[in-house]
Amino acid sequence: MIEQAEVLDALRNKILTDPEVILEDQDLMRALIDANERSLGGNIVDLRGIAMERLESRLDRLEDTHRSVIAAAYENLAGTNLIHGAILKVLEPTDFPAFLTSLSGDLLESLRVSRLRLILESKEHDSPSIGFEDVLSIVEPGVVDHYITAGRDIPVRPVSLRQVSPASEDVYGDNAAYIKSEALLRLDLGEGRLPGLLVMGSEDPHQFRPNQGTDLLTFFGSAFERAIKRWLA
Repeated sequence: MIEQAEVLDALRNKILTDPEVILEDQDLMRALIDANERSLGGNIVDLRGIAMERLESRLDRLEDTHRSVIAAAYENLAGTNLIHGAILKVLEPTDFPAFLTSLSGDLLESLRVSRLRLILESKEHDSPSIGFEDVLSIVEPGVVDHYITAGRDIPVRPVSLRQVSPASEDVYGDNAAYIKSEALLRLDLGEGRLPGLLVMGSEDPHQFRPNQGTDLLTFFGSAFERAIKRWLA
């Protein structure tokens, strides 16, 4: 009994000198509150206990919100860095063949997509794309907007994101079966020129969704337009 009394005295002194030991321990505080409620009896409402429960609930919600905000900030930063890196790849080629080659190489890897395809409208849509059929298509006027809208009477936006099933074989060829989502960047190639389209295809059905923001891809599309104008006659 003497030893137990000494332990209790030591514990009491520790608590009196450092009360944060208990206050910062949620499990211990909850046990003390429960014990206090039991001592009050079933017919007495402990307003302090109710208030603390509500505060704990609010704290949990704030912590969840904090985690969500931090995660979103890291995701936005990662997306910005990815687009900046891709723009640098767009600026590297010194001729048009090297520019097209990057669509299946460095630029493809930088954007972390499964397939890139450049579609250019031309009144002479039989123009050859010898050696670059995997990344370049020459099509007749009107094809770009028709592909973006899927033939519907809706506004044509600079960037469109969507999930596809099945994907177009005209765009993706033999890889169409693997493409589950795509980003469409409409290219304004300047006054007097027909539009173009940069298609990004992904095997991940969640990489491009209509409810996602398009600011970074719009910025990338603008940089891509300026780069490709260097090579167009």
